[in-house]
Amino acid sequence: MTADAYESDLPRPGGLPQRARRAAATVLGRRRPMVDAGIEEYAQTHSSPQSPALAAVAADTRRLSDRPFMMSDAPQAHLLATLVHLGRARNVLEIGTFTGYSALAMASALPEGGRITTCEIDTGNAAIAAGHFAASPHADRIDLRVGPALPTVRNLPGPFDLVFIDADKTGYVRYFEAVLPKLSPHGVIAVDNTLHSGLVPQDPEERVMVRALHEFNTLLRHDRRVEQVMLTVRDGITLIRLTS
Repeated sequence: MTADAYESDLPRPGGLPQRARRAAATVLGRRRPMVDAGIEEYAQTHSSPQSPALAAVAADTRRLSDRPFMMSDAPQAHLLATLVHLGRARNVLEIGTFTGYSALAMASALPEGGRITTCEIDTGNAAIAAGHFAASPHADRIDLRVGPALPTVRNLPGPFDLVFIDADKTGYVRYFEAVLPKLSPHGVIAVDNTLHSGLVPQDPEERVMVRALHEFNTLLRHDRRVEQVMLTVRDGITLIRLTS
């Protein structure tokens, strides 16, 4: 895709509703609401509350991490747990553990004997996550792998009933291609941040990420191996399944 084609296919700031153009505070932590902030708050208030254990993990992350915005929020955690429940997932893969909030949410919904393997490249984040996992009643369901995700994925047998990708955005295409052959016939891949900042970058660093996300989204759009739906949840999340 040429630069001109890329630019022409992206949403324009003037073409987005004002509510989707509100900038948040931190570079790479910006999140432009996909819906009105009042509606988002209403939806969160009328969804089941997060468990005390997850609330403690969230509070600990805000205290220990300089990038707490990278953590999933409560509605997204509920969505992931619901995907585990609906798909009766027994083997889950997560690429991008951060401090363990989303992994714990998914682990809580696993059936007896279910397992989640979660990959984190940052040793500091992994250490925080390991502490959260050890304190959880679901610790025996979680296998934390520290290091680059791709070699780990290559060595995992699969098949995976659910894959959650929330890591380096420039690596999304590689992660997708690595996990697709290991997806179970009725499995789902959930990819986070696919509408990051309304796909309108605010600085050069964010521009690299938004370009990578747009290229990933475009690849999916034309990939006949899969079907997908892009949800305007939080920062955008895309659900992908194999073509019937």
